[in-house]
Amino acid sequence: MRTSSIQAAVVFCVCLCTTSAIPSSSSSSSSSIFIPMAKPNCSQTCGNITVPYPFGMSARCCADSSFLVECLNSTNPPTLYLPRLDLQVTDIRVNGTIVVKYPVTPIKCTAVKKMESLGIKLLGSSFTISADENTFTVLGCRNSIFLQINGTGYSGCFPACGVDYTQDSCQIDIPPRSQELIYTYQSTTYTQPGNTTQYCGYAFPVERASLSKTYELYKGLRDDYFNPFDEQLTHAPLVLDWELTYIDTNEYARCSDYISNNRELRPNTLCVSPYYWGNLYHYTTKKCSCCYGFRGNPYLDGGCVDINECEEDPSRCAAPGVTCVNEIGSSTCHYQYSSHRVRNILLVTFGSLFVAGIFIPCLSKVILKRLKARRRRKFFVRNGGLLLEQKLSSIDNDYKKSKLFTSEELKQATNHYSENRVLGRGGQGTVYKGMPTDGSIVAVKKSKTVQETDVESFVNEVVILSQIIHRSIVRLLGCCLETETPILVYEFVPNGTLFEHIHDRSEDFPLTWQMRLRIVVEIASALSYLHSYASAPIFHRDIKSTNILLDEKYRVKVSDFGTSRSLAIDQTHFTTRVCGTYGYLDPEYFQSNQFTEKSDVYSFGVVMVELLTSEIVVSLLRAGTRRSLATHFLHSMEEGKLFEIVDPRIMEGGEREREEEITMVAELARRCLQLKGSLRPTMRQIANELESVIHIKRAEQSHDRDEVELSVTDFSSISPFAIASN
Repeated sequence: MRTSSIQAAVVFCVCLCTTSAIPSSSSSSSSSIFIPMAKPNCSQTCGNITVPYPFGMSARCCADSSFLVECLNSTNPPTLYLPRLDLQVTDIRVNGTIVVKYPVTPIKCTAVKKMESLGIKLLGSSFTISADENTFTVLGCRNSIFLQINGTGYSGCFPACGVDYTQDSCQIDIPPRSQELIYTYQSTTYTQPGNTTQYCGYAFPVERASLSKTYELYKGLRDDYFNPFDEQLTHAPLVLDWELTYIDTNEYARCSDYISNNRELRPNTLCVSPYYWGNLYHYTTKKCSCCYGFRGNPYLDGGCVDINECEEDPSRCAAPGVTCVNEIGSSTCHYQYSSHRVRNILLVTFGSLFVAGIFIPCLSKVILKRLKARRRRKFFVRNGGLLLEQKLSSIDNDYKKSKLFTSEELKQATNHYSENRVLGRGGQGTVYKGMPTDGSIVAVKKSKTVQETDVESFVNEVVILSQIIHRSIVRLLGCCLETETPILVYEFVPNGTLFEHIHDRSEDFPLTWQMRLRIVVEIASALSYLHSYASAPIFHRDIKSTNILLDEKYRVKVSDFGTSRSLAIDQTHFTTRVCGTYGYLDPEYFQSNQFTEKSDVYSFGVVMVELLTSEIVVSLLRAGTRRSLATHFLHSMEEGKLFEIVDPRIMEGGEREREEEITMVAELARRCLQLKGSLRPTMRQIANELESVIHIKRAEQSHDRDEVELSVTDFSSISPFAIASN
């Protein structure tokens, strides 16, 4: 992941807290001052709900028709209703949000993708769905949901199966300033045992703070996590952001522009416009608030009223001989001391400061050094350092053992984890370029978190991966366990990912057919080694083009073993919660939760197709079931249209022999993508078949010194036994 410069623009109004705005004295009491929230002669409550301006219960009392509300006194307590959106209101906040009751209906089971939209219409209104306070929630295992923006995919998820809402549901972040939500959904399993309804769960936006309460309130959601249904669940709380639409968006935004066209800033108010943090909004709407020390409604003339801090916080000036004096927007503590007492206090104070200035720095350095050492030792033990030392010392072979780096070594190597050294960011952590004192270049992966229950398995994986010595696999050089989360150190691979070279087309360095064929062979060699020739079989579990790196000679380096697992010799699979990358994920693993070596084979088949076609693995530009590249490829093979989807660049200047090679590789990819894992070849078989493709090539190929070409001898040297020399 590449870092991008952060662009932020914050627009603040000047907070004019003038003493002439509101009369006040030290004896005034905020409790005795009426703080208006509505316009004069307008009701400001409906039952127990406050209705602040710009909302109002008549056309005269609101800013415009978008903020007109109705109070229905026929219910007990009275109900507040927003006609513009046809929704019941449960709370209105002057900070720019409103809470409504959003209608919730279950989604019907469907084996095909369906598209739905949010049941309320916000387009053209002054309201947007709050991105900060809401989340789009999906309840029910076997449902996959994808949120869309402007007709393209934004984000998606599917719930796991567990015992509470954190596992029986998944959440999707809502884009800022959204007025419409469109999503597609599909039931991955159409029916489940015991499902007596036509429903397969729920998908709806809801207030984050109320999500767990909503789940606990309705028993039907917890009875069957495959098919959650409760007929009592008809509404859920939803937070909407509101703003007056005619605020000036020039350099200085003024609260008065919400109310009228004059340029005078209302006293004691502060206005904030939305600004960006990277590509995300920090504030999603324009809003006004009262200055510090004031309270009320900033959208009204004189709506911000000074509060008496002395009465609200009696402990503010509680020392003997100290009096609290309220002022406009603040308060001060007045000290009343005699001159003799002041002199004694000054002598004691300066004497203490003199002594402290000598001893405290020395003492603090000693204490800080011991605390840091104790903290490093604590992390080392917690992260399994003692167990790792024991296992590494027991290894008796010719391989170079992994090194245990200190935290100070890696700090210096990465220039204190400088942003300038960031190579990429991913779901498991951030990778930095490191330059240790020995002059080498390494990749330092700083993990986000490791659960304490995973420490033993983490240590075992470090020991196993440290013994993998293969020319096409990124070498684990060591780790550091003296930090809060473990840090892994890998060999540095300089030429980026295979994904970048496939999809970011370069005129200077085209990816020729010979290079693609060599890359396929090297990936197969690496996976065959992991599955069949390592000390214990290792399944990668996340094979994709972004995890295939290219070195200075554009040779393959398989990377990112963060989700990999090793097995005992007699094991054929293991059961786990589904993890991986959509588009590369084995459908059989998705259904059974059992990962086998054939699951890696499926992912490898997708990478092969990606190299053949140079198309995105999941694309909304392809219609229907063909959005998946694997499905699109299989359909094209069945229709005899292989060369219609092959990247034209690899056919340039091609002969009949090249078409035969492409056909053979495509047929092998088709076998790798069989839906049934038992019909797929093993990685060892794949590696052998690819070598046979290479040996069919012509005996000699012309070379150009300024281009990277592939000869027969290049391929003949590649095999599952291609162990790098150290």
